[in-house]
Amino acid sequence: MKILDHSQIKQKIKRIAIEILENNFEEKSIVLAGINNNGTGFAKLLIKELKKITEIELILVTIRLSPASPITSDIEIDAPVSSLKGKTIIVVDDVANTGRTIFYGCKPLLDIIPKKIEVAVLVDRKHKTFPIYAKYVGFSLATTLKEDIDLQISDTQNFAVYMN
Repeated sequence: MKILDHSQIKQKIKRIAIEILENNFEEKSIVLAGINNNGTGFAKLLIKELKKITEIELILVTIRLSPASPITSDIEIDAPVSSLKGKTIIVVDDVANTGRTIFYGCKPLLDIIPKKIEVAVLVDRKHKTFPIYAKYVGFSLATTLKEDIDLQISDTQNFAVYMN
C-alpha cells in the first residue's frame, strides 16, 4: 500500500528544510549527517531544498554502520570527526523505527562537543525503544511491528513510501 507519493514526499522535504532553517537561521554552517545510503540520499534532497532558501554553509557527511548489529563493526563518518566540533549537526535517516540506528549513529559524535545535535527523518514510526526524538519529521506513522516501511528515494525522481 502506497503511503506517500512523489509530490507528497517533495512537499515534506520542502517543509522539513524550512523548519531546519527556522530553527538554525543564525548558524554559519549546518552539518547534515546522513545514515547509510537512504539517510544520505534524504540528506542530499534536504540540502538541495535548503540551498534554494539560504546562504548558510551546508556540509554533507555520511555515517556508516550496520543497523542489524551496530556494535560488531566500526561506525564510520566520511569526514574527520574533529571537523564537526562546535557545529550544529542534523542526523538524517529515512525511517526511524526503534531509534537504535540513529542512537548508535550518534556515538562517534559524542567524542567531540558539537553545538547541538538534532534528528530529521522522513517517516517516524512509533516503536521507539531507544531515547531518540526526531525534531524534524515528514510523516508520523503508527504501525504494527510486523509491517515494513519501504522508502524509495532515488536519483530517478520516483519517490514513494510503501507499507507492506
